[in-house]
Amino acid sequence: MSTIPLALEGYTDLPVGKFANVVTYLEMRARPPARLVAPWPDLGLKRLKGADVDHYLSIYRVLGERWLWWSRLAAPRESIVALLDRPDVEAYALTCRGEDAGLLELDFRDIQAAELAFFGVYEPLIGTGAATWLMAQAIDKAWDRSPPRFFAHTCTFDHPRAVHFYQRNGFVPYKFAIEVDDDPRLTGALPRTAGKHVPVIERAR
Repeated sequence: MSTIPLALEGYTDLPVGKFANVVTYLEMRARPPARLVAPWPDLGLKRLKGADVDHYLSIYRVLGERWLWWSRLAAPRESIVALLDRPDVEAYALTCRGEDAGLLELDFRDIQAAELAFFGVYEPLIGTGAATWLMAQAIDKAWDRSPPRFFAHTCTFDHPRAVHFYQRNGFVPYKFAIEVDDDPRLTGALPRTAGKHVPVIERAR
């Protein structure tokens, strides 16, 4: 892994083909007080296991392409199958009237903390309350395993109100990190049309 000096004040230029975003980590140390969440009889959860890997990746791509999610798309298929079959990983398709509508993935592999690994609803459901319903399910499922803490992370490539949404649901920010990686639109992991809010820079001035 190559490195470059990071300026802790001011700006650090990145090599062409790399991009960076600021990650905000949030956590809760105890199950939050129960909130009144409007019932959504049209919504449901379907557990996804290794045999459902194609279904899982389809949801991941539809949900994440707008926000430049690519890590699962770049991972070996067999590693995702093994992950989904683990008893300490829970992945769910959010359904709306029986159709795919989002993704919830909880990771309990670290005994010190449960992680909200992936979370989101399809674009037509943003702002409808469906995400709040899905978060209530995530919180209940996480704390049903009694972890020492439950954490999540979001970045500047995600929805601009993501941090506020997590805080409104009981998460407290505790650190920032800078994520640097190859632009997946240049590696072929995502199409060039993905993440239109983030420019593609592929040649130096």
